[in-house]
Amino acid sequence: MTPTEFTQQQIQRYRQMTGEQRLLIALNLHEMSCEIARDGIRGRYPDATSELIESKLHERLRQAYPTNAMVASDD
Repeated sequence: MTPTEFTQQQIQRYRQMTGEQRLLIALNLHEMSCEIARDGIRGRYPDATSELIESKLHERLRQAYPTNAMVASDD
């Protein structure tokens, strides 16, 4: 199967899912990406507290999505 064929099959499967199923996948992917980012932050700042790690994660999210109202500012 080529990558294009795989992508088309994946899209077809998503279309067969309920909105709730697709949302659950999206939320799981978001949480997984946040964990990966946290691991990267811990690697750069090995002595950082949990609070600092979360602060740096939120900063990254704000930079990535500056107009996203869903990302609350700590200011």
